[in-house]
Amino acid sequence: MSETGAESRPLVRQLPDPTTASNVRTNPSLEELRELASPDETTTEYGSPSYVSEVRSRSADRTKNAIDAEFSDDDSDLLADAVAIADEREMLCVDRLLGRHPDATFCCRLFVPVEHARIALAWAKLFEPTDGRDPDFVTVQAPDYDERAIRVLPDEGFTAVLGTDYLGEAKKSFLRLFMRRIKERGGLGLHAGSKRVRVRDEDDDLRTVGQVFMGLSATGKSTLTSHGCWLEEPEAAVMVQDDVCGLLPDGSVPGSEGGGLFIKTIGLDPDEQPGLYEAATAESAVLENVAVDDDGTVDFDEPRYTSNSRAVVQRDELESADEEIDLDRMDQVFFITRNPLMPPVAKLDTEQAAAAFMLGESIETSAGDPSRAGESIRVVGTNPFIIGPEGEEGNIFRDLIDDLEVDCYVINTGYLGDESKDIGVTESVTILTEVARGTIEWTDDERTGLTIPESVPGLAIEEYYVPDHVDDYDDALSSLRADRRDYLEEFDELCDEIVDAVY
Repeated sequence: MSETGAESRPLVRQLPDPTTASNVRTNPSLEELRELASPDETTTEYGSPSYVSEVRSRSADRTKNAIDAEFSDDDSDLLADAVAIADEREMLCVDRLLGRHPDATFCCRLFVPVEHARIALAWAKLFEPTDGRDPDFVTVQAPDYDERAIRVLPDEGFTAVLGTDYLGEAKKSFLRLFMRRIKERGGLGLHAGSKRVRVRDEDDDLRTVGQVFMGLSATGKSTLTSHGCWLEEPEAAVMVQDDVCGLLPDGSVPGSEGGGLFIKTIGLDPDEQPGLYEAATAESAVLENVAVDDDGTVDFDEPRYTSNSRAVVQRDELESADEEIDLDRMDQVFFITRNPLMPPVAKLDTEQAAAAFMLGESIETSAGDPSRAGESIRVVGTNPFIIGPEGEEGNIFRDLIDDLEVDCYVINTGYLGDESKDIGVTESVTILTEVARGTIEWTDDERTGLTIPESVPGLAIEEYYVPDHVDDYDDALSSLRADRRDYLEEFDELCDEIVDAVY
């Protein structure tokens, strides 16, 4: 069945015209949105609004797109119902710009019922105001629909989000299509954060490095991306993008969210994550499913509603956030893992990096599937929002980083082996800084089969040698490699060279 089902006119053209429709409030201010959402608000001790949703994680198992799945008549009915809801109910229509890059800026339009204004408020703070252009992507979110379903028409740029009031569904409905459009331009969309690091190298010369971090939610991506690395002028480290960006054939990395970040708040530590903590305790933040008492007292550590508690925080509240959201060039990419058989960091060749991209090894988080939180999982590109063949993505990634001569690494932000050796933020940030400086001495280690640090300034790296922390390490590694190869062989489109590079 075609994307438009039985209708000959595209669904986005059947939606109400926000400039003339009497049932639509178009682009209300943030103040107006907060006032509309006030019946659902608990005001925090910081003066920010806090809300509690009924659905508290993404509904990946209820999501289908018309490229990877054949839509049935029932799917077409769901899409038609979304359009009818937008046409018949009192709706908010909010337009925002996604991205700033000249080749990757898109206008997004969100329709949501007025009684769910809190979704529009939080979503609007993630992106920047529109410049008046027509929308490239449109989402209708109807939280009180009697069935939970997300249906995506990638070619039309339309998403129906039904039966869920989780803010993350609105956010990802647009970022999913952003990544699709980047791929159509010969690049690749990445579920990744980016930062710009200016450091003195081993010759004491200043160098600027573009770093990109690929990882699933709640594995340390925001922490590492936003960390200032304790650098002082003229050295500096600034966050460019937190969650989703692209890689274009010219090596530039267009960002997506120019307004804010959607961060996880459980365990938010003012000592280890001072920038994120300050932003989350600013009046401009919007909290979702955070433990907030009636008197406004906030407890970020209590999973009162879910361990996937969240906050939308503003970039301008983050001292480490750069004014720009695009990188001129990606010099280094880091695959964040929590695999206990992986060292704190290893340097990968091109094929190994493509294998790491395909393996996407991490742990399940409460953002994805709360019932499986903590389990080991694999997600291609650590990106649950890929549209199209996943093996094709690995081939594109390999070709791009090869052409651009990008340095690639896997970095473990969890623990080693039997949990006797934790890899904390201090260790990870030290590694990132010294990788940027080029001061790490590397060695090809025969037992692990990886290129690992022989020395890292400021870190006793010899204490983190994985075989010292794993009983029967050789057997465990052999089993892991066999399992990895079996997994990679499942992707028909994937080049044999990438499968053979399993580490």
